[in-house]
Formats: sequence, structure tokens, C-alpha cells
Amino acid sequence: MWDALGKDLLCPFHYFAVADGTDLRRISWSRGRYDEGELSHVYTGNRARATIVLRQLREKVIDPGAMRALGFCVSVAHARFMAETFVAAGIPALAVSGDTPAMDRQRALEDLKSRRVNILFAADLFNEGLDLPDVDTVLFLRPTESATVFLQQLGRGLRRTPDKAVLTVLDFVGHHRQEFRFDKKLRALTGETRRGLEREIERGFPFLPSGCQIVMDRQAQALILQNLRTQVANSWKAMAAELRSYGDLDLPTFVRESGTELPDILRRGQKSWTQLRRDAGLPTPDGTPREAELLKRIRAFAHVDDEGRASGYRRLLTSHVQYADLPPAEQRLARMLFFSAFPNAGGFTSYNAGLSAIRTEQAVAAELGAVVDIVFDETRHDALPLAGHLADVPLRVHASYQREEILAALDYASLQRKPTSMMQGVAYSEPLNVDAFFVTLKKSEADYSPTTMYRDYPISPTLFHWESQNATSIASPTGQRYLTGTSTVLLFCRIESKGEYDTAPYVFLGPTTYVSHIGERPIAITWKLRHAMPTEFFTGATLAGS
Repeated sequence: MWDALGKDLLCPFHYFAVADGTDLRRISWSRGRYDEGELSHVYTGNRARATIVLRQLREKVIDPGAMRALGFCVSVAHARFMAETFVAAGIPALAVSGDTPAMDRQRALEDLKSRRVNILFAADLFNEGLDLPDVDTVLFLRPTESATVFLQQLGRGLRRTPDKAVLTVLDFVGHHRQEFRFDKKLRALTGETRRGLEREIERGFPFLPSGCQIVMDRQAQALILQNLRTQVANSWKAMAAELRSYGDLDLPTFVRESGTELPDILRRGQKSWTQLRRDAGLPTPDGTPREAELLKRIRAFAHVDDEGRASGYRRLLTSHVQYADLPPAEQRLARMLFFSAFPNAGGFTSYNAGLSAIRTEQAVAAELGAVVDIVFDETRHDALPLAGHLADVPLRVHASYQREEILAALDYASLQRKPTSMMQGVAYSEPLNVDAFFVTLKKSEADYSPTTMYRDYPISPTLFHWESQNATSIASPTGQRYLTGTSTVLLFCRIESKGEYDTAPYVFLGPTTYVSHIGERPIAITWKLRHAMPTEFFTGATLAGS
């Protein structure tokens, strides 16, 4: 969504989170959502809440009589109550639902378009497939547990029109059960991690796409922060109990149905889906003594976001083709998979032996494949292939990679030179004549010494300021490669070193060309990227480098 906003393909939004005083903590919770009958009872006839909705609408919308709005309700009764309340307040409104006859629904849409009514209150309707670009106001009048449904409903107003400057969004926030996940929709809205969300809420979201705002009143901010910090989803015992209640589900289905997120299950390498199944008492294949080591490495695959790698890893997990019989690109993928599982080579003397060991662990292979599928299915960006003499290198520009994958793909890592031997932020692959730069923008004093706190930051979406190692002089072979362009320079960048799965992956920003430099030991170089950074990454990188 950020990329689409950055390219002016969608209308900017002003999102307001408003506390409405309702207490939902005693509403029943089952299968990842509130009981809708109980929710409807709380909201329908609640005149105090309806008064807050009307007051906030009049504060945020200059002329309610000129707006075209949608209000998403929990039930038909709730939608009718809201429509009656608005009509009584002098704002023409109608209630529509899946039970409304098709002709009446179409007439309601035409009335909204012509402003004969100013708002339609909908129950289980208009989540998708509605072609009404003129909608300029959206009211969330019920808690939305699904990030997908939230984006679908928000999307009803994000269509651009010549007369619509901004979409106004009012989201009404109550006191929620701990199981409710505010972070899911806020992450969908912002692209932030859960840890990043806390920081952005406290700062007031200063770096949103142009024209966009997220504003929370003080009480809503406190409620949301409290919810982020005390989610019951973080309880392993509760997750196991919920999985037991569902029965024998696979990982993607459990994530989708329960609202649990993958980081909660993988737990920074200390837990796994396999362990959760066993703790829930579900049948799971037995493993060898090596299983525990491999389960801790599943998190190293929780970033696979390009199709070639996702499908390649799946093939390698199920195929028994010998490593030597694979074409060059597949051999590189095999090494990427091998070193992701065994960063220190695992004591193996051949790639075949290591890959066979992964396949032997049935639970590990199944979990690894499921994790790759989930992450890739959530990918929302294009990944671009390399060309020329790097066409067989299975790295894709704007995809995410761990260091082990990068070094294996660039023919740097081998059974003799393990990825863990690379302790610096640069690596030179002699076979490919490639210089790979590994940049972490937020450098903490705990992780970096004063001599390695290099000043690396984006200048624009296509220009990047980077500093070489302190020992690099202009006259050195390394310095000459950088400045004369005799090697191919590839830039891998991440905001910070820690992520949701412990070690954060690098985003591959692609090939670069030399622009200018100043000084030496270190050399400060400006590089030009062949492909502009994704809007979301550039915004985050700019904030990190400032």
C-alpha cells in the first residue's frame, strides 16, 4: 500500500483512532474473534457511543452533508440503529446488508453517489468488489480482527478521484480483551513490525507517505499501547490450548483461523510449530537427535519473499536429485538452503549429506516448507532478476536475504569457507568479481565499535552514501575496484540488526555504480542504484539514517 501511495495510485488517508468508552472485555472470544451476537448487543441502542461517533464525525469532516461515507457495523440491527441515529441528527443515511435485495442495494449506492444520502451503514457487505470511487469517509464501528478485511474495507475509500483530496477514516476504540490484536491492522496500515509500532505510536507516526496521517487521541493511544504490550497471543500455553481446540490443522490454516502470527510461533528460534503441535497433543513425526538444531533454524527462512527462491526451496526439500546434477542456479539455491540450515556447515563434508539430513527430518521439512509458503504468500512487492554475468545468481532485487544466503549465492561461502567466517561488512567474490556491501543503518554502540560506526544512509531513492572500512585507501586494490568500477558492487541494507525473528534480513537494493567520493581511510562514496528503493524501505531508511 505504501508503494501505491508513493506512486500516487491511491488517495492519501487521514486515520483517526478515537476512544469510544465501550468495554468489550467480557464479550466471549472463540476461534480468533469476538462473539458477534454479544457485540451487536453492546453496540445496538448504545446512544452514548452513537453520540461520540456523531461528534467525532462533525469534528473531523468539514461538511457531513457533502460527504460520501461507509460505516462498517457488526450486524443488521446495529446498521439500522446507526442509520436511524444519523437521520435523526439530520444526516441522511441508510442501512444495507447481505439481506437487502439487490435492487435496493443498487439504489442505495446511487443515492450515496448523488448525495441523496451521505452514509451507508453496512453489515457483512462492501468488504470487496464495490466500485464506488467517490467514497471519501470510512467509519469502523466494530472491531476488525482480520487485517485482510480491514484493508478491504479501507480500500473502499482509497480510490483516487479528481475531487477527492483525502480519505477520512474514523476507527472507534474500546477496552478490548487481551486476545484482540490491534497490531494486525496497524501493521497492515503502516508496514511496521510490532516493535516498530510501539515506537511509531509514541512518536505520532512522523514518517508516513505524503499526505497521510495517523492520529490517536490520548485514551486510544494508551489502550492500543497497552494491548500491544500484553497480548495473550504471546502465551505459549494459550496457543497450544487454542490449537488443541481446533484439532489437527496445518500451520497456514492455524495462522489464518486463530489470528496468531508467525513470530509468536517461531519465538526467535527457541520454539517451533512442531513443538506447538506436540504441546497440543497432536500427532507429529518423530525426529533424530539433529531435529532440535534444525528447528531452531526455521526462523532463518521466515523472510523468503521471491518466487524463485520459494519454489526452489520447495523443490529441494522434496527432490532427491544429486547436488552435482543440478544446473548452476539450482546449485546456488541448494547452497543457500544448506547454509541457512547449517551456518557453520554442520560438520558435513558434502552438500548432498546436509540436504539429505534436512529431508530426513519429516517434521522439520514440513514446517520449513509451510513457513516459506506463508511468508511468500504475504509478499506484496516485485523482485527483479539480475542480468548479464550474474543472470544465474538467484538473488532478486528488493527481496530479503540473510547473510548466509547472500554469501552462498555469490560463490563466496563454501564447505571450506563458511559464512560464519565473514565478520566484516564487505565481502569480495573472486569467482564473480562482485563486491557485496552489508549495511545496517541503525548502529548501536553495543554491536559496533567506534571504528566501525560508519556513516551509511540514503540520499534519495536512487543515491546512497556509504563509507568503506577504515583501512581502505584509494590506492589499495580494494579502493581501486570501488572507484574504477572494475567489479560489480551489490548493496544489501537493513534498518537494524534485530528483527521479529531475531537476526533481521538484508533487503537487496541491487547493483550500483560509482558517482563520487571524498577522503580515504575510510573512503566516503556516493553510489547510484540501478533500481530505486521501494518507497516503504526508503522512508524507514531515511528515518534510521537521520
